[in-house]
Amino acid sequence: MDLNQYLSMFLDEANDHLQALNDNMMELENQPEDVSIVQVIFRSAHTLKGMSATMGFEDLASLTHEMENVLDLVRNHQLSMDDFIFDTLFKSLDSLEAMVEDIANGGEGKAEIKSIVESLQSIVKGEHNKEQPAESQETTAASSHDERLDEFQLSIIEQSIEAGMQAAYMKVTLREDCVLKAARAYMVFQALGEQGEIVKSTPPAHEIEQEQFEQTFSIYAVTTQTLEEIQKAAEQVSEVDSVVLQPLTADNIKDWNKLLQAATASKEEVAAAAAPAIEKKADDARVTETPAKPSETKKKPTGGAAAQGKGQQHRTIRVDIDRLDVLMNLLSELLIDRVRLEDLATELKSNTLTETVEHLVRVSGDLQSIVLKLRMVPIDTVFNRFPRMVRDLAKSLDKKVDFQISGADTELDRTVIDEIGDPLVHLLRNAIDHGQESTAERIEAGKLETGTVHLRAYQSGNHVFIEIEDDGKGINRDNVLKKAIKNGMLTEDQAKLLSDEQVYMLLFGSGFSTAEQVSDISGRGVGLDVVRSKIASLGGEVVVKSTLGKGTTFIVQLPLTLSILSAMLFRLGDEKYAIPLTSIVETGLVTKKDIRNIHGGIRMINYRDSVIPLVSLSAIFECPSYTDVDEEETEIIIIRKGERLAAIAVDDFIGQNEIVLKPLGSYLGTVQGISGATILGDGQVALIIDPNTLIQS
Repeated sequence: MDLNQYLSMFLDEANDHLQALNDNMMELENQPEDVSIVQVIFRSAHTLKGMSATMGFEDLASLTHEMENVLDLVRNHQLSMDDFIFDTLFKSLDSLEAMVEDIANGGEGKAEIKSIVESLQSIVKGEHNKEQPAESQETTAASSHDERLDEFQLSIIEQSIEAGMQAAYMKVTLREDCVLKAARAYMVFQALGEQGEIVKSTPPAHEIEQEQFEQTFSIYAVTTQTLEEIQKAAEQVSEVDSVVLQPLTADNIKDWNKLLQAATASKEEVAAAAAPAIEKKADDARVTETPAKPSETKKKPTGGAAAQGKGQQHRTIRVDIDRLDVLMNLLSELLIDRVRLEDLATELKSNTLTETVEHLVRVSGDLQSIVLKLRMVPIDTVFNRFPRMVRDLAKSLDKKVDFQISGADTELDRTVIDEIGDPLVHLLRNAIDHGQESTAERIEAGKLETGTVHLRAYQSGNHVFIEIEDDGKGINRDNVLKKAIKNGMLTEDQAKLLSDEQVYMLLFGSGFSTAEQVSDISGRGVGLDVVRSKIASLGGEVVVKSTLGKGTTFIVQLPLTLSILSAMLFRLGDEKYAIPLTSIVETGLVTKKDIRNIHGGIRMINYRDSVIPLVSLSAIFECPSYTDVDEEETEIIIIRKGERLAAIAVDDFIGQNEIVLKPLGSYLGTVQGISGATILGDGQVALIIDPNTLIQS
């Protein structure tokens, strides 16, 4: 079997499981006593182990197996979570992520996991906490043979019974002369697994694998077969001496733990103690037993919220983003042909052709809407990776941080989603490192020990806003100005004229940092510079608001999509251009006598009680068929970048239109002032203006 064809599927599912493991581990850290969360983590780890083993990635499978052993102890109440266990499991997840990334890059998924494996094994052996009281150790050892069911396991069995399945408690005893006990026990597990699902075993599976049991072990199982069939399946395993089976019904399962506790107290065999209480009910159950309906026998038991929400799951498929790009290109070609057909129908004046074209317009319009929605992705695909990062960073800085997320269902174009992750990482690290005070400083300032960092997203118009707000110490204006003056970014006289917002924007200067010491987290002055550059390349902008002593908010504004733009089309002589509507403030007309020439050949015009520069596109693009210099009246477009305004001179307006953005390609090199191109309805190519490069910083 050629496994390469399944590699892409493996990587997608592995990343999904790793994200789920991280999310649930974070939730478990907040609720360490919630066993239901451990069950979910265990299932994800178990699935990842099976996938990795099938694909031949042994390091992945072995590390996940060691994690399973720890989680199995926790879910069976034989081990309590502590800081060491959490840290070790998180380190294990980091190693798993590194191995999956190595596989994605063409590697074999190898990694040095010896120390992590040893830590996990020490947890299983109970050696990670030598100071554990003797009484507690005895309790832990004894609990490995506790046959009682926890709430989650009880709910699985109860739901299985309600679904028409059979459930049973089985006591399996191997022969005295059995040599390979672990192998025989494994064969029993495999035989029962083919008939249904094993809910719990006593001792737990990892102890049975290591032959840490005498001759007998117990199993709780649910099945779509009859109880006689699963008993027979277990008995057919060689070197099995006996299989004692007790049916679990809707009546006796509610009192099952009490029966087990009573049997343990009287030091009698569980089956013997339970028999008087359930024998007649079990017989009654057999008498009244009816074959399960076909629709019921196909149901598999699930627990908790998963079972409740099963009917509400959405049917989805994975689609490569490149295929969506191809679909978008084909759609743009279709739109071009549609416009041409509309022109032909008008020229020929054929009713039949006109009706056909009108139907084509409606269908292609619906298709365009669907294709655009296909490219929209919830921003939680980016946000989901941050809770773990914030947790680790806060711990390394010895700070207490309450990280809150809202608006994660806000949608952005996939091309924006792929690029926005790194800038948000920088801003979050900045908020925790620079923004949040230490615990001692917060107490001294009369604040709560735990600081708050809020990451929120929301849509407004054709933009998505992402805000990162902290309740820390805020930005000290004087410190920023001192550093800027020291670095030669401005003079003291210039510093006095700056508003607070302008001072905060100095933080985005190249090489600028207010950190007194360089660390692994900050101090090199590259983080916020990268943030501004990346956001600007996406057609967005970032704004900073801060109050000294109360906190800081970074506001990132992004376009909804980079592939479809609402644009204003205009001419420069024989050439056609487009400019995004989101950058346009208004359009107007200026006469030659209202244009002022200042030193350096820069032209300026009056605009609403201010003076703004007039940019000549015909000069920048060296347009041979048009120049605005000698025109008596010139059409202008007022554009904005942050708080800066400028006017650009155009020949004539064509109108507004939805355009498909086409990249220019690397073979053209860097073209100043152009962000891409689009194909118009008549087949002509129009270049798309990049307003940000026209307004000098």
